[in-house]
Amino acid sequence: MEVKIGVQHAPREIVLESGQSAEEVERAVADALAGKTQLLSLADEKGRRILVPADRIAYVELGEPAVRRVGFGAI
Repeated sequence: MEVKIGVQHAPREIVLESGQSAEEVERAVADALAGKTQLLSLADEKGRRILVPADRIAYVELGEPAVRRVGFGAI
């Protein structure tokens, strides 16, 4: 699933493709915003970890991954 994270005082958002379910990502974000953890920690599909300080999170957008079209043809 595609996750976009807006960070305060940063001109660009963080975009990653996560193998985690929407519920897992939502739970991690809720825990970070509630103060249970100081960092939002998510894993992408390549196994990398993305860490964002909880007090710097501006927004989190959850969505489905975009289907990439390959080939030629009429739409």
